[in-house]
Amino acid sequence: MGNRRRVAERRRKTRPAVIGGMIAVVVGGAGFGVYALYGGGAAADDRTQTTSAEEKAKDIPSGPLSATEVTTAAQTFLTAWQQGKVAAAAAATDDAKSATTSLTGYTKDAHIKGVTLTAGARTGDKVPFSVKGTVSYKGIEKPLTYDSALTVVRGTTDGKPVVDWRPAVLHPDLQDGDTLVTGESGTPPIKAVDRDGGELTTAKYPSLGLVLDGLREKYGKTAGGKAGIELRVVRAESAKSSKSSKSSQASDKTLLELSKGTPGTVKTTLSPRLQAAAETQVAKKARSSVVLMRPSTGEILAVANASHGFNTAFQGSLAPGSTMKVITSTLLIDKGLASADKAHPCPKYFTYGGWKFQNDDKFQIKDGTFKASFARSCNTAFISQAPELENDDLTKQAQQVFGLGLNNWAIGVPSFDGSVPVQSAAQMAASLIGQGGVRMNPLNMASVSATIESGSFKQPYLVSPTVDDRTLAKASRTLSAGTLSQLRELMAYTAAYGTAAEAMSGVTGNVGAKTGSAEVDGQKKPNGWFTAYRGDLAAAGVVQQGGHGGETAGPIVASLLKLGG
Repeated sequence: MGNRRRVAERRRKTRPAVIGGMIAVVVGGAGFGVYALYGGGAAADDRTQTTSAEEKAKDIPSGPLSATEVTTAAQTFLTAWQQGKVAAAAAATDDAKSATTSLTGYTKDAHIKGVTLTAGARTGDKVPFSVKGTVSYKGIEKPLTYDSALTVVRGTTDGKPVVDWRPAVLHPDLQDGDTLVTGESGTPPIKAVDRDGGELTTAKYPSLGLVLDGLREKYGKTAGGKAGIELRVVRAESAKSSKSSKSSQASDKTLLELSKGTPGTVKTTLSPRLQAAAETQVAKKARSSVVLMRPSTGEILAVANASHGFNTAFQGSLAPGSTMKVITSTLLIDKGLASADKAHPCPKYFTYGGWKFQNDDKFQIKDGTFKASFARSCNTAFISQAPELENDDLTKQAQQVFGLGLNNWAIGVPSFDGSVPVQSAAQMAASLIGQGGVRMNPLNMASVSATIESGSFKQPYLVSPTVDDRTLAKASRTLSAGTLSQLRELMAYTAAYGTAAEAMSGVTGNVGAKTGSAEVDGQKKPNGWFTAYRGDLAAAGVVQQGGHGGETAGPIVASLLKLGG
């Protein structure tokens, strides 16, 4: 509106020229000139309309919402919803069309009736509320209770307080495109069991909620069970069938069982003893995740996450930091650019692709060996070799030797198989130390240690491939005996004398380890990583925003290796 006002002011200051009985006024503006021809009355009308529009704009409420506005808008919406007045409830939101669809489906598809909504204490623009209702389907009824919340915002056109509509208002488990449905479950229930035949439940193992959902999604229809009646979240097809990455796939979720179906049995490779230990360990450290597997077979023995809302251990996509140096070392040794006991540069700084790289605390190792650089996790020892490498060398090494980044793992539930994209210049150099575009999770990095321990890649799995005759991923080549021997030497030395020594203290036998810290934009502390093996066991863990891997993820991994031994 301000621009139009300035135009009007310039009109009053400019002496108009009369052209053929009409008035020609130059409308000023940066970079253009416009000639508008008006009759006297037309010009006057335009000024009147501008003033009217400005006055109307002044009447639109703006600024922060008052407590009364928030509570009133929330109560208007909740009251209309409780009374079954869909149109009125939808009109109290900023997206009436979507709200109408969801609220209609709440009754028609989810079969929820007799709803009582109770608002809680407001916090700013957010109002929590509790939901009590009854799910009724073909003569079967069961009470439903849960908590949700809504946020009040100003409408974009009139500034009036309205509910910021999103599916999670209806139920906190709903995401965009998801629906609530009551009926025969699309997938029969399963009874997942550990390697010894014991039932796996979230009561015993809190981390396994998403894993159990994934097992049901994958094997429910083939495990011999019979569907029951349930209220469930049906995920949007786009979330269930993502072609770009299996890490983004989502499973339907059961919210309430009205009648039990007959479950089919699905046997997993999990060890009850090690799974219980993994659960205990991650509970001690916020935002931690860990995976333990058997290198000789690929069997996953334990998986746990401190946070239960997302399976970071299997589906996380995080920069792995210096644990990536295990893969990079095999590349450098293969190409004759490094050798365990030969001299290798570890300067304070190394510049490549316009970036100046440095070591933690800017240390350097004078006249040191590659073994010393690996054990102390010297970044510049790896970055200094970037000029000798092709842009796709690291990508090929990760794919061909370690089976990573091909998006073809079939472990039995959704997983992310790691990513080592082809990059150039500084980003390629950063990839050598697990930064840049490299992304991994504990499952991937446990597999990396397992490949070094066993001598060849064996795809990890949670359910035996014999259950459904699925094909496991393969690596196209193995490391040479010389490279493999040196990597084992490097990892053993790091476990005994390097950055992993404190965590691995007391872990005896055939051992190897590597620590890592990954810087993340916006985080004060890096993500701490640790990957290691002991005999026929390999594990990896991450503690997000935890700091150095040897101090955070290291004790979690080491404790499982000790117990498993």
